[in-house]
Amino acid sequence: MDRIKARIRGVDGKVIYNGMPARDLGTEGWHKPWSGGNGGNCVEAMKLADGRVAMRQSADPDGPALIYTPGEITAFIEGAKAGAADFLLS
Repeated sequence: MDRIKARIRGVDGKVIYNGMPARDLGTEGWHKPWSGGNGGNCVEAMKLADGRVAMRQSADPDGPALIYTPGEITAFIEGAKAGAADFLLS
C-alpha cells in the first residue's frame, strides 16, 4: 500500500490524483497550448513536478483535473498527430 501512496503523491508530498479539483493544483503553471475560435474555451495543461501532466477545461478552472503519465500524454499527442483522433472532427 505504501508503494501505491508514493505513486500518487507529487514531489512536494501532496496527493495528486485523477479527477481532483484543478484548483488544488494552484493557479500558476497552467498553459493553453492552443485556442480556437470558440470564445476562449479550451483545454489548459500543466506539467507537474513529477513529470505527469494535468489537464483542465478553461471554462471550469475549479472543475476536475485529468492527470496523465508522460507515456499517456505522449501516446495521445503522437496519435493525434498521426490522425488517430480525426474522427472527432467530423
